Amino acid sequence: MPTMIVTRDGYNKLKKEFDYLRLTLRPDITEKVSWAASLGDRSENADYQYNKRYLRQIDKRLGFLVTFFDKAKVVDYNPIQDGTVYFGAYLELESPEGEIKTIRIVGSEEIYGRNDYVSVDSPLARALLHHHEDDEVKVKAPQGTIIWYINKISYKKEEWYKEDIVNDDITRV
Repeated sequence: MPTMIVTRDGYNKLKKEFDYLRLTLRPDITEKVSWAASLGDRSENADYQYNKRYLRQIDKRLGFLVTFFDKAKVVDYNPIQDGTVYFGAYLELESPEGEIKTIRIVGSEEIYGRNDYVSVDSPLARALLHHHEDDEVKVKAPQGTIIWYINKISYKKEEWYKEDIVNDDITRV
């Protein structure tokens, strides 16, 4: 896995997920598997089969997170970034039709469960990087070129920023 960048918020959320999986959920599911196994015939024991499969999913996610933390680089805010779009920026964008959209540019592991987070690797984020407030940005998309105006840039969550959280569950297993 190549080096992956992540915001401080994203790192903390992934660390919280890791701790929950390792210290709370995995021991609980392991206990359920042991109990179900003690009942006898495992081939027809739905509790055993389901929880054993769930335990494998947890272990796979834990393995990924261990590798991720080993390769992750946390990118913190630097005052030099003010007024320019860089990684971690909160943005208010406006379409020529007047549609307002708020997004934050984050690492690829941070976008899950959020409609307001955009991966730094996405065409939108790549087009926005290094631009300034009041710039017009052309984004190449499958449906054609889309124009966005950058109304606001911030590196802390402001009142104008509208969160769009789809799933705030701590885990992805």
